[in-house]
Amino acid sequence: MRRREFITLLGGVAVSPHVAQAQQQPVPVIGFLRSASLADVAYLVTAFQQGLKETGYVEGQNVAIDYRSAEDHLERLPALVADLIGGQAAVIVANHNAALAAKGAGTAVPIVFVTGADPIRDGLVASLNRPGGNVTGVSFLVIEIGTKRLDLLRQLVPNAGTIAMLVNPGTPDTESERREVQAAAQAMGQQLVIFDVKSDRDIDAAFATATQRGAGALLAGAGAFTNNHRKRLIAMAARHAIPAMYSLREFVTDGGLISYAASITDAYRQAGIYSGRILKGEKPADLPVMQSTKLELVINLKTAKTLGLTIPDKLLALADEVIE
Repeated sequence: MRRREFITLLGGVAVSPHVAQAQQQPVPVIGFLRSASLADVAYLVTAFQQGLKETGYVEGQNVAIDYRSAEDHLERLPALVADLIGGQAAVIVANHNAALAAKGAGTAVPIVFVTGADPIRDGLVASLNRPGGNVTGVSFLVIEIGTKRLDLLRQLVPNAGTIAMLVNPGTPDTESERREVQAAAQAMGQQLVIFDVKSDRDIDAAFATATQRGAGALLAGAGAFTNNHRKRLIAMAARHAIPAMYSLREFVTDGGLISYAASITDAYRQAGIYSGRILKGEKPADLPVMQSTKLELVINLKTAKTLGLTIPDKLLALADEVIE
């Protein structure tokens, strides 16, 4: 081999210029951006990494991931998006609010969202089958199954004459869930008392009033507010000894009683797959929005025992996961 085909000798080993150039090639960077904290979502990160792996990408080997969070301060998102763009991110993976901020930046960087809201209504994509532009992602059911949660809660606590519901008002999704659950309760002949909650103080007051009014069970409405106040809701339900149904599995793994929800873990795995496909050259505009329809019923038997509640065999048979 000719001398000019080598650029150096390291430890007596000749290194080809082609090899050296390959070694110096930077790995692609994925920006993983959330409006909420990253502290409690290690399981989502793991699922995302699994999806990437299915397309041949392994963090630390042939791809890097830059994790960013606005810590529930939405006003921080534009600056975080700018940092990712400035850092030459090849793809930005984002939850709903973060994806809106990324799209609002006018960047050409591909964006992969994971959302429980309507991506068409909120302007992320033009349609599910033909997203157009540089944005695609995964949507999962949240609001649409509020009435099913009510039905399951009634099966769990059939003697609850009154059921309380917590709703964070003012968003299209939470207001839609309120209307649907109200209509379902009326059709079932179920007494339903709804409390608007916008703060910790509202949550505390709602539980106190619900207990005073003899509510035998509680339905925590879906949405970012209730998700971000997960631990407080679980603690208040325990303090007032009221059986509560939640909109995410994570409530139950943290000590809540029962949840019926889409698998966000599966949604993030699918986002990892899409990110890998984009890194390989596919265009977001050509990737239809995935609709994650996998639903999970999760029950915490330890919490049920603390409440003195016996879970009906029918519900145990339906459960995808039982925490003991």
